[in-house]
Amino acid sequence: MPDSWAQVPAGYKSIFNGKDLQGWHISRTTHQGTTPDIRVEEGAIVIRQNPYGQGGVLLSDKKFKNFDLYLEAKIDSFTNGGIFIRSSESGIAYQIELDESAGSTGNLLGERMPVSRGAKTAGREKVWRANDWNSFRIRMVGEVPHITLWINGVQMWDVTQPKNDFIAGATQGMIGLQSHWTALYSSTVVGWNILDSWAPGATHRFRNIAIKELPDNLKE
Repeated sequence: MPDSWAQVPAGYKSIFNGKDLQGWHISRTTHQGTTPDIRVEEGAIVIRQNPYGQGGVLLSDKKFKNFDLYLEAKIDSFTNGGIFIRSSESGIAYQIELDESAGSTGNLLGERMPVSRGAKTAGREKVWRANDWNSFRIRMVGEVPHITLWINGVQMWDVTQPKNDFIAGATQGMIGLQSHWTALYSSTVVGWNILDSWAPGATHRFRNIAIKELPDNLKE
């Protein structure tokens, strides 16, 4: 994706300044790990595993209810992570999966909670730029969540949950960038598979993270 294309759309407010992690913090309560290697490099948030096996979640300081989120991500193969929406401090959230090796990038899952109605991308292969930057737009509204995903400007799915899946009925939460905890990357690990491994030196990169807050009374 050429750098000239990379820009926050009109009407969105940046929540990452491109210089440091001001406005963000690392969760110290998530089971994914509490010391992930997260840095800002060349205008992007870069997530690595160092030491290997240690994942974690980077959370926005601010909580959001109804919103339209935009960001650009560059995802290496042999990694597993996600974009959390309405996340708790411990990383309980609705999740947009980021896993190129498993082919599940863009699917809607639950992190530490069951999701009543998941979703899988349709036609992602037609617009996806492998080993390059791709844009994600996620719209989430309603106390009973109505969630829509676009990748590179093309709608992938649109789903309304039959109920609010948060145990305590949360209607707002943080934006999160997750690095999944892993087994060590080794062919000798018994039961090794893509979902629990992260290749040495591999990264998830995020830039141009911006949000448009929507009225609290929106349902659709």
